[in-house]
Amino acid sequence: MSDYDLICIGCGPAGEKAATQAAYFGHRVAIVERESSPGGAMVNTGTIPSKSLRETALLCSAFRRRPLPGIEFAVDHKLSVAKLMAQRYRVQYQEHDRIESSLDRSGIRVIRGIGRIDGPETVSVEATDGTTCVLTTRFILIATGSSPARPEHIPFHQDNVVDADDILDLSEVPDSIIVVGGGVIGCEYACMFAELGASVTLIHPRDTLLDFIDAECRDHLLRAMSDEGIEIRLNTTIDEVIRQDNGTVLTRTDGGEQLTCDVLLWAAGRCSNTDDIGLDKADIVAGKRGLIEVDDHYQTSVPSIYAAGDVIGFPALASTSMEQGRIAACHMFDIDFKTKLASLLPFGLYTIPAVSSIGLSEKDAVKAGRDVVVGRAQYRHNARGRMLGDEQGMLKCVFDRQTRQLLGTTIVGESATELIHLAQFVITFEAGIDEIIGACFNYPSLSELYKYAAYDALQAIAARRREKAA
Repeated sequence: MSDYDLICIGCGPAGEKAATQAAYFGHRVAIVERESSPGGAMVNTGTIPSKSLRETALLCSAFRRRPLPGIEFAVDHKLSVAKLMAQRYRVQYQEHDRIESSLDRSGIRVIRGIGRIDGPETVSVEATDGTTCVLTTRFILIATGSSPARPEHIPFHQDNVVDADDILDLSEVPDSIIVVGGGVIGCEYACMFAELGASVTLIHPRDTLLDFIDAECRDHLLRAMSDEGIEIRLNTTIDEVIRQDNGTVLTRTDGGEQLTCDVLLWAAGRCSNTDDIGLDKADIVAGKRGLIEVDDHYQTSVPSIYAAGDVIGFPALASTSMEQGRIAACHMFDIDFKTKLASLLPFGLYTIPAVSSIGLSEKDAVKAGRDVVVGRAQYRHNARGRMLGDEQGMLKCVFDRQTRQLLGTTIVGESATELIHLAQFVITFEAGIDEIIGACFNYPSLSELYKYAAYDALQAIAARRREKAA
């Protein structure tokens, strides 16, 4: 008999949920984790820490966004980022306790050390004291996560040249920062530091940012970022980075232009943590940036080995990683519970303002051959939106003109990542304009934006009919 039924290498969201899912149904499970605390990037370096900084930045700018006569507030830039993020540590510790308690209740053994695959059903663990043990198992789940990509020509050994994992350990809030990379992470940090009063330049090698977002809502976000003073430079790359004698960072672009800043944040991509986990011992070949190829059940080319989370690439979200881990565990042991990932996935971008979407964008719906009608609701016309100081936010719904069903929603504004879940259920249950208009919403509330977006779409339908009649 094997030592275990399942060994998860990594205790991030995918590893934790796979382990507890299998253990719940009576299987013997162990987790191998190299870090001292569980949770992976979700808890320790990425999701929770960065979102905590965002909440702190919004708190610091609250009086500017919602001015009160005689009250002013300014961020002391001599404060360390760590001091600004006291909330981060409280939430992290609570998440560590939650995960560890869940694993204890489920009878899951946690083994500290570096886990490596020794074969299709064997895992070796190198402990912190240098000793190694070998464990046998029926199944292996690779859930080792990802790390920021670090090009060789960027001097990360300098204390003010950082990646997305190091940015939160800065000794003080910079007066100026250059963010290289206009993806999700780069845009989020650009917004956070601009909100804290830093001068921010965002550099991106392509001709547009965030091209997966509805174009109209993306333009809404980019205007808001520009209004906050973020300078966006597209079609630009950084060829050289030099630390100057005065401690500032000098960068040289591909066009020869020189830019200086207090801190350079390199946020251009991530790589799967698969370099040293023994894939070759199982005849698994990783692809570009270390990605592992899997099927719909997260099974690799080796039947006993599965992979989930960041190591398999897009969408690389904490929410989807959790579901992938559960699905993998269910497939391993023929558990009739979770069989596939939901076809409808919400996406959240924690910029300032936040952006969230679900379903089809207007462009995608038209491309799919749907006859669409769009309804929009502006935060500035909503009482709750005005109370929150959000004058730029917008909720955009895409409906099928004939059936009136909701096809997709994109929101840019306060609480977008919370509001999007209402659209998730409207789409799931094939409801639309009539159900939204017939519902009674709290007043004042941002949720009421859905009703006015539905009314806006209804007016557009009526206007089209009048045009045809004329």
